[in-house]
Amino acid sequence: MQTTGPAQRGLQTPRAAGLAGVVFALLLAAVIVLIRLGIPEGSHAPAPEASADSVRQGAVRAALALVPFAGIFFLWFVGVVRTHVGAAEDKFLATVFLGSGLIFVATLFEAAATATAVLDTTSPSGGAPGGPTWDFGRHFAYTLMTGYAMRMAAVCTSSLSAIAYRVGVLPRWLALLGFLTALTLLFVSAAVPWSELVFPAWSLLVSIHILTVSGRSRPGVAAAAH
Repeated sequence: MQTTGPAQRGLQTPRAAGLAGVVFALLLAAVIVLIRLGIPEGSHAPAPEASADSVRQGAVRAALALVPFAGIFFLWFVGVVRTHVGAAEDKFLATVFLGSGLIFVATLFEAAATATAVLDTTSPSGGAPGGPTWDFGRHFAYTLMTGYAMRMAAVCTSSLSAIAYRVGVLPRWLALLGFLTALTLLFVSAAVPWSELVFPAWSLLVSIHILTVSGRSRPGVAAAAH
């Protein structure tokens, strides 16, 4: 008997969500790279020298424009991961995973909104930002990004890795790599530039695995449908 309608679409959801995870990983990596290139000195950047160059300021504004889309695709990614885990998920760890993911997105949005407001306020015509508003906004946005958003990403990664390790929905090496990623985000990302890239890299691997597994299951599903 052929399976059609909502049931068939439900079987296809993990593959589409896995693709959303790939897009999220690429977008977040682009955001991090553009921010680091635009303000290489980070929160300690001197205002005129760090962003006076129009190319650098353009890189920062491009990164901020990508943040909302990265957050949207991350929410889809969370939904895909939970679908992939299925009924075997631990309710405690699943709650931590979902909660930390939502806080990560909220903090990421807040950091981007702060940085955008500071740039628009201190350099409305595209000139070099400066003054106490720039100093406060720069430190505030970087603290949100590296001190809070990345730590929430660490909680999200560690909880998913714990679920994967216990249930076996991900390869063991990928779960262990997730724990290492979480430790890097917790203790290294605030002090070592570019270390934030471990999070989109790990998310990309998880998404590729989900895409691969869902792709293998499709022939069997198609055969059963006939």
